[in-house]
Amino acid sequence: MPGPDGWDDDADATDVVRGVPFRPMSISEMLDGAIAGIRRRPRTTLGLAVAISTVIQVTSSVTAYFFIGDEARDEVTPDVLMESLGAQLTLTVLGLVLSAYGILLMSGLVAPILGRELVGMPMAPRQAWRDARPRLGRLAGTAAAVMGISLGALLLPVLPFFALIAVDAHPALGVLAGIIGFPLGIALMVWLYILFVQAVPAVVLERQTVTGALRRAVTLSKGRWFRTCGALLLALVVTVFMGFFALRIPFMLVQLIFFGDSSGSGATMGALAVDTAGRIVSWSVVLPFDAGVIALLYMDRRMRREGFDLDLRIRGRSAAAITGGEDAGDARAGDAGAGAARGDGFIDLWRTDPVPAHPRTGANP
Repeated sequence: MPGPDGWDDDADATDVVRGVPFRPMSISEMLDGAIAGIRRRPRTTLGLAVAISTVIQVTSSVTAYFFIGDEARDEVTPDVLMESLGAQLTLTVLGLVLSAYGILLMSGLVAPILGRELVGMPMAPRQAWRDARPRLGRLAGTAAAVMGISLGALLLPVLPFFALIAVDAHPALGVLAGIIGFPLGIALMVWLYILFVQAVPAVVLERQTVTGALRRAVTLSKGRWFRTCGALLLALVVTVFMGFFALRIPFMLVQLIFFGDSSGSGATMGALAVDTAGRIVSWSVVLPFDAGVIALLYMDRRMRREGFDLDLRIRGRSAAAITGGEDAGDARAGDAGAGAARGDGFIDLWRTDPVPAHPRTGANP
């Protein structure tokens, strides 16, 4: 859509400057845009990722040390070995749940960063925190709701399996219930997670309630479930390779060299500390990438389904015409006059509901 205001006179050059193209994106562009967001704002994105990763990984490590126990760590008998395997499986599932929750939290925190990058608005120091801080409680609640719905969908079909085991029913019935229940539970968990994942950026950028954000996610996901699944699957492949292999190898070598042939509480704690540091480093890198892909999926759906980019272009041209042809960067931000009356107006660009003005100041909350 070439125009006299300069928005599209050189679209390729504008996309390079932004790092995140202001138009509907392909899956590869969303993956590239997530990396570009980290590269252009490394201190903000990596700082948030380190904080979240540290809390998650330290919690997992402390739980692992006290949950498994001294005898299970030694694994000297078959019974203790089986108990240790069960404990380690439980801790692995717990770690994955906490990591998934951290990714959702991070996607809400990184959404204002990529949103400002998308519309070409300036990013002041600690601006991302100021954008997300008023909705931290609802962000945490929405992420918990997405995880709770997904895990509930996983557990519900497998309840008959555990019930049959508890009442010592015929083994064939338990096997049949497991064969049907576990695949069905996994399928439901994946379907609902992808259906609701876009609620997390929506609760921050649109200032929605938790239930409102979940409804928005369902609306935005209509007709594009498989595309969202494909993008998240590609991001998962990158995460598994980088988070579980490439970035962890140096720390695994340190564990083998210094603690591989040692035994005792001190050696166990040393090995666990090295492993925790490796997980913090690896997840601090992959966490903002996964979160960025989720945020960009939400923005892409806004542009594809609701014409968000066209709406801002129209508003930008209108503002430029009213003010006599202001700078294109101001036009990208939307209505420049209204933005001056209520800060930079970034959040107002994303809201879908009318924003009431303050009765005295005339500013929007």
